[in-house]
Amino acid sequence: MRYEGDIYRPPSEAYSYLLQVTIGCSHNKCTFCSMFKAKQFRVRPVEEVMEDLEAARKYYSRVGRIFLCDGDAMCLKTEKIIVILDRIKELFPECERVGIYARSSDVLRKTDDELKELVKHGLGIVYIGAESGSDKVLKLINKGVTRAEIIESVRRCEDAGLPTSVTFISGMGGKALWKEHAIETGTLIAEMGASYVGLLTLMVSPEAPIYEQIQSGEFEILSGEEIVHETHLLLQHTAPEKVMELDSEDGLEPPKYFPRPCVFRSNHASNYVSLRGNLPEDRERMLMQLERAMNDIGLLKDERFRML
Repeated sequence: MRYEGDIYRPPSEAYSYLLQVTIGCSHNKCTFCSMFKAKQFRVRPVEEVMEDLEAARKYYSRVGRIFLCDGDAMCLKTEKIIVILDRIKELFPECERVGIYARSSDVLRKTDDELKELVKHGLGIVYIGAESGSDKVLKLINKGVTRAEIIESVRRCEDAGLPTSVTFISGMGGKALWKEHAIETGTLIAEMGASYVGLLTLMVSPEAPIYEQIQSGEFEILSGEEIVHETHLLLQHTAPEKVMELDSEDGLEPPKYFPRPCVFRSNHASNYVSLRGNLPEDRERMLMQLERAMNDIGLLKDERFRML
C-alpha cells in the first residue's frame, strides 16, 4: 500500500481503507483550498492500484468500507472505475460500501447509464464539495461549477440510485456576501435532494490562495457569532424534499412525488455549534439550538478547539 503526499477523506470515512486511485485534484484552483497544492494531478496506473488492493487484503482481516482518493477520483473513465470496483468485490466480499470524491463536473460528464453501472458494480456513495449555493460566491472562490450544475449532478446521482453527500462551508461568502451565501445555500439544499448534507466552517491555511485576500482585507472572515447567524438564516431557507417518482399503472398520469428526509450534519471540528438532525423534520429544533447560541455566545466552541 503506497500513498503520495497528504491524504484526505470525508469524516464519515474515518475507519475506511483509503485507496489512492488518482493523485491530487484535476481542478485544484479553488481559492479556499490548500489540500492538493503540493501535488501535480495524475492518474495512477491501474496495475499499481491492483497491487495496493492485494497488499491490503493480506494486511487487513476485514475491511468494512473503502474510499477512493484523491480529490476527485470520479474524473476517471467509468470503465476504469468499474475495473477497480470489480476487483474490490473479488478481494473484499465483506466490504459494505465504496465511496468516492467527485466534482459536479465529473458527474455531468457521465451518462445516466454510466452512473447506474457504477452502482451495479458496487459504488455506494459520492461526496461532492459544493461549498456554496450562490453563483457569485462560486465564481469568487473559483469553484469551476455553477449552482445549476451542482443541482443537476446531485439529482442525476440520486436518480441513478447513488446517494450523495454534499458539503458546504459556513462563512464562504465572507462579510460582503454572507446573506446571499446563506439564502442561496439553503434554497440549493432544498432543491437538489441529496441524501446527506454536511456543513463545515471556513478555516484557512497560509497555503490557500484566499489567505492573501484575507491579509489584504479584500476578504473579511466572519466571527463565531456571525457564523451562527448565517447558519440560522441558511436553515430558515432549507426545506429539502428528496423525491421518488411513482409511475401510474397506465403510464398516463403525471408522476407523483413524495418527500424524503435529508440527513443534515454540522458537527465537524471546525463548527462553532454542533447540529445533527434530518431535514425537514428536525429543522425547527436545530433553529432553536442556534437561537440559544445567539443569545448566549458562551455556548460557542472556543477557537482553541476548532480544527480541520
